Amino acid sequence: MKKYLFISIVLGIVLSSCKKETNEPLPAPTVQEEMVANEFQIICYQGIMKKDTINLSLQIQENQEVKGELAYLFNEKDKNKGVVVGQMAGDTLRANYTFMSEGKESSREVVFLRKGKIMMEAYGDVEEKDGKMVFKDPKKLFFDSSTILSEVDCLEAK
Repeated sequence: MKKYLFISIVLGIVLSSCKKETNEPLPAPTVQEEMVANEFQIICYQGIMKKDTINLSLQIQENQEVKGELAYLFNEKDKNKGVVVGQMAGDTLRANYTFMSEGKESSREVVFLRKGKIMMEAYGDVEEKDGKMVFKDPKKLFFDSSTILSEVDCLEAK
């Protein structure tokens, strides 16, 4: 009888110490945890010039490769939204911008200069090469201070 009582007590302790499984979802990782885990950072910029808006969101990899989205939301003109893929070289982003405008897919080179928490877009003479608009002479680019994109919370820029 003592033997059965002892086995019952041990069995009760063992069963009560078993972890109950729940179907509760795991908490979603925070943006900071996601950036560390995936070794990239996400930065968003927005420029508002009178009634026009430019939104730029960048995912910058550890190796400085960049992927993101760029949208030109011009008042009373066709808007264009698309994808940027390129490379950061120091403070300069040089990328290909593929976008839809007027129902047609187009591609052009874009260059942005990063200074602290702002980005300025480069302008210059362009030409068509292999179906894509590119800058004729990258050494002759200029940055217009009237088109400044400031760093914003990524939720604001949507």
